[in-house]
Amino acid sequence: MVVRTSFLAVGILLSGSLCRLAAQEQPLFRPVAEKMQEFVDSADLAGAVTVVIHRDKLVHASAVGWADLDAKRPMTLDTLFSIASMTKPISAVGALILCDEGKLSLDEPISKHLSDFAKPPHDTVTLRHLLTHTSGIVGNQMVTQSIADSVQTLAKQPLAFEPGKQWTYGPSITVAGRLTEVVAGVPYEEFLRTRIFEPLQMTSATFQPVGDRERLVAKIYNKAGDKLTVTNNLFLGPIENRPPNPSGGLYASALDVARFYRMLLHGGELDNKRVLSEKLAREMTTPQTGDLTSGFVPGSQWGLGVGIVREPGGVTAALHQGTFGHGGLYGTQVWADPVNQTIYILLIQRVGLINADASIFRKEFHNLAAAEIAKIKN
Repeated sequence: MVVRTSFLAVGILLSGSLCRLAAQEQPLFRPVAEKMQEFVDSADLAGAVTVVIHRDKLVHASAVGWADLDAKRPMTLDTLFSIASMTKPISAVGALILCDEGKLSLDEPISKHLSDFAKPPHDTVTLRHLLTHTSGIVGNQMVTQSIADSVQTLAKQPLAFEPGKQWTYGPSITVAGRLTEVVAGVPYEEFLRTRIFEPLQMTSATFQPVGDRERLVAKIYNKAGDKLTVTNNLFLGPIENRPPNPSGGLYASALDVARFYRMLLHGGELDNKRVLSEKLAREMTTPQTGDLTSGFVPGSQWGLGVGIVREPGGVTAALHQGTFGHGGLYGTQVWADPVNQTIYILLIQRVGLINADASIFRKEFHNLAAAEIAKIKN
């Protein structure tokens, strides 16, 4: 088997604004790239980008397969992925920034700023409920015209349960995005750009990858029989004139995702630029849902906008308790393990997965990458 990998890098310090990668293969982490290539060879995936950061060093970065099968455009570390619900933690940080500034409170009713939620029982919904998916707000996570229109529609629907009493994944983060732009006084996407993307130098993160960026976007595939076929972005629709979606609209590269999670592992700061207070960064990644059944795999809890591993097992067996992160509709995954200071990033674009958080791709990646981490002498 030939591994068509764009980059493999070991021990590269992630300091400053640039990350220079050695364009050479290294023995360490080679099993990860080889396994991803097996999935490509079996037509289970068109391609994959995998990145592992350990103790603030880029110890693995690999791109295998194709961003576009028909055009034979290879995956690279610059490839942009529809990260879908991996957008949610970033949206959560946007709202938490306003908490740091005293403009929002986690436990005040959101009706203080969003009049659509002024009537009972909606008037008891808080930002904490939104960020933990315990608000009772259910419905479509799509944003077709604007965030404001979508939230107005959601506010008209009856709550599925009393806020705080259950966990049900849904469009709560869309409401948090609307809350952010109303309180900040600027459009949601502008707030994220100026307060998160630019300080963290997430240079490719965007809701509309047009122009030069559009040529970097990976195609999304479905598997029918033994063949992969291109499919539309089911969650977002066409790129042109698309409104931003706080629940799932972002495109980003693996290294952009890495910078965001490095910031969280550093307690809200990266490269001497503070995005979020250490207090709220820690609260964000601390379980908030108690004994409520939450998450998409057994042994999960929920923080503020992120899933948290409570009891490692199954697909999370290689991770430690307290690992936090989020997955996306198309199989994308990012998980940060604070015990051994390791970030695991898997970016693919596949529909038709029964449970993207429990996919074989994620399980193999975690298991193989964690085994390689264990070989590193700290």
